[in-house]
Amino acid sequence: MTDRLDEIIAAARDARPARAFADALRGEHIRVIAEVKRASPSKGAIAPGLDAPSQARAYVEGGAAAISVLTEPSRFGGSLADLAAVTATVDIPVIRKDFLVHPVQLWEARAAGASAALLIVRALSPSLLPLLVDTAHEAGLEPLVEIRDVAELGRALSAGARVIGVNNRNLETLVIDPATAPHVIPHIPARCIAVAESGMQTTADVETSREAGADAILVGSAISAAPDPADRVRAFAAIPRHPGARS
Repeated sequence: MTDRLDEIIAAARDARPARAFADALRGEHIRVIAEVKRASPSKGAIAPGLDAPSQARAYVEGGAAAISVLTEPSRFGGSLADLAAVTATVDIPVIRKDFLVHPVQLWEARAAGASAALLIVRALSPSLLPLLVDTAHEAGLEPLVEIRDVAELGRALSAGARVIGVNNRNLETLVIDPATAPHVIPHIPARCIAVAESGMQTTADVETSREAGADAILVGSAISAAPDPADRVRAFAAIPRHPGARS
């Protein structure tokens, strides 16, 4: 394992420089993290024939600020090959989205060209979360630290998170509560970037998160399944940010 880890770290060190994920999520309009998503445990098949690089190009055409690539194979139909193919195709930041629980997975992400990686607070122990945040920074990745309540926000901030996502979906039940992000986001300090995640289908849904102070949204199913993904991204990216919503 040590030799394999050394190889992955060496590949990560040789990868092209990471794009600035956090900077890409700041601006006058809501920034869209557009997700390459073939399937999910809650919806089943969404776009099983989706070609990851082609989909990513459509998202860029629509004005996406970053691309999220699911790399979990059994439930989401993704892979590290998808991640590498997308990072080789687009010139905006790409985030690895998966259930990441070991430092080697972060080095894998950077070796594949990712600029960021998802860390889910409730999936990580109090000691493991800060370790993975530190490893992400060491690897040159920006961690998107995902929470669902104010208590988890405290853990994220203590671990050094700078980009914080609030997931409307309960990962245990898979039920979406659209009030989750609007409730939690106002508590996120203005120095951090707040990302609303899951359940946004329409511009009205995005407006709700915008009013709470979201800087960005992460959208998967609604755009992966859209007949014209570029147009759907464009509609979301046209929504102005609410700069005074968070202090």
